[in-house]
Amino acid sequence: MPLLATRTRHRFTGQIAGVGSTSGTRVVVGRWLDSPFGAFADAMVETASGHRVLLAPSEEVADYVRSTYVFDEVRIEPVTVTVQGSRWQVRSPSLDLDLVTGGRLPLGHLLRGIPRAVATHPAWAVLCDPVARVLLCGVRTRGAAVGDRREFYGATDTRAVRTASGRFDDVALGALAAVDPPCRFGFSSTPRRPSVTDVVTTVSVPAAGA
Repeated sequence: MPLLATRTRHRFTGQIAGVGSTSGTRVVVGRWLDSPFGAFADAMVETASGHRVLLAPSEEVADYVRSTYVFDEVRIEPVTVTVQGSRWQVRSPSLDLDLVTGGRLPLGHLLRGIPRAVATHPAWAVLCDPVARVLLCGVRTRGAAVGDRREFYGATDTRAVRTASGRFDDVALGALAAVDPPCRFGFSSTPRRPSVTDVVTTVSVPAAGA
């Protein structure tokens, strides 16, 4: 009798933008070009008071994300990300966010020198995790998530965010600032320095019937 696989891997390929603001609100935007749900965008917002909000474009996406991360509130609403050159425009009923990216960071140059098949493999994320903990405050490249899920982040490039402006719940975010304190959605935060990172996220979940 063949053995059943005990875990299944889901891959999300895209970009993560993480920024802080002088209002104290921190925002993490996912722009996913390929995923089990197709292409979509979502956003995680933590206010200065520590209230954590997920903005998801569908119930299906919301169920998956809140089964992996922790939020105080989940909102189902359209989330769009438009990228034109160095400019990001993020729009939803709750969030307006405009970003301008800058040059490739030194870490980005290093990441681009690693073969993509290596950089995006979960085994590489395991090897890089101790280094990321030391060099990037609050950042992990692998860890345990909610519901016995395991996550692996395989970054392939990263660029600085030069400016950010916008509003959340009709309150101005203020100017760009460091992501400080770290976000508390899961085991890892986005880097303290505002940035856009090209990434392949692998989520290992218990297989059905395992």
